[in-house]
Amino acid sequence: MDNMANNKNRNNDNKMSLEEAGRKGGEATARNHDKEFYQEIGQKGGEATAENHDKEFYQEIGRKGGEATAKNHDRDFYEEIGEKGGNARAKQRDNDDDN
Repeated sequence: MDNMANNKNRNNDNKMSLEEAGRKGGEATARNHDKEFYQEIGQKGGEATAENHDKEFYQEIGRKGGEATAKNHDRDFYEEIGEKGGNARAKQRDNDDDN
């Protein structure tokens, strides 16, 4: 990082900003942990969220996510993901038939 950018991430006492500390901590964590670590903490976070929230919470975040997606994507996007989903499902059914 150049000196100008480094100064921007420092406060008036020349101490590290919260943003810079978070970035450096995240980079160190990424260097020190593997994929399984992130999967485990993600699973724990999901379980904790499920314990602390009810069905309405998930309905609300699903609705908000759907609205945001609809605002940011056009019909072609939905056709493409629909086709991908259909192909994946057909492949899954074919594999089920083979077993």
